[in-house]
Amino acid sequence: MNLRLLGGLSLGITAGILAGMIGVGGGLIVVPALLYFFHLDQHTAQGTSLAVLLPPTGLLAFIQYYKAGHVNVGLAITIALGVLAGGYFGGSWAQELSGPVLRKIFAVLMVATAVKMYFEK
Repeated sequence: MNLRLLGGLSLGITAGILAGMIGVGGGLIVVPALLYFFHLDQHTAQGTSLAVLLPPTGLLAFIQYYKAGHVNVGLAITIALGVLAGGYFGGSWAQELSGPVLRKIFAVLMVATAVKMYFEK
């Protein structure tokens, strides 16, 4: 399996699990991962994230990013497949965790992402 395909599917599953567990995925998980692991520029990362979220949100914004050439369609489809599977498992696993544990996981993810982005040049 192609490394980029495997990475996209892994990102999708991870984002789906986290979305199912603590309600985050697009901006907090997918965009930074596209920036740091897939080395997309900010516009393309945001446009690709919108393509992942297209069915429930962002159709008109996605179209504008797509027209400007800032969407990696193949990667977006791959991640969306992973989100589908990951959302199922994340939602199931979240039922086994207490509210305070879920809140702490959410807080740690937000702080870690914020610190990384704040100190980056």
